Amino acid sequence: MAKKVDKAVEDFPFGKENYIIMLIGLAVIFVGFLLMSGGGSEDPKVWDPSIFSFRRITLAPILVISGFVIEVYAVLKKSKE
Repeated sequence: MAKKVDKAVEDFPFGKENYIIMLIGLAVIFVGFLLMSGGGSEDPKVWDPSIFSFRRITLAPILVISGFVIEVYAVLKKSKE
């Protein structure tokens, strides 16, 4: 009678490289949201023009969208494993 060999095979949906790329994408998204935050005025009667700065209007949304593109790439990338 043949013995059954139990192999501890961990079936992860993605490979190690995919998870690393996903973490990079999450970091890019997080940095984008950090760049968008802040700039609130303590006094509602005082105008703060920094809310329309290049960093908040252009750079931060580009980073967030880039992070989501990285996430999609990480999900669709075939792992070599």
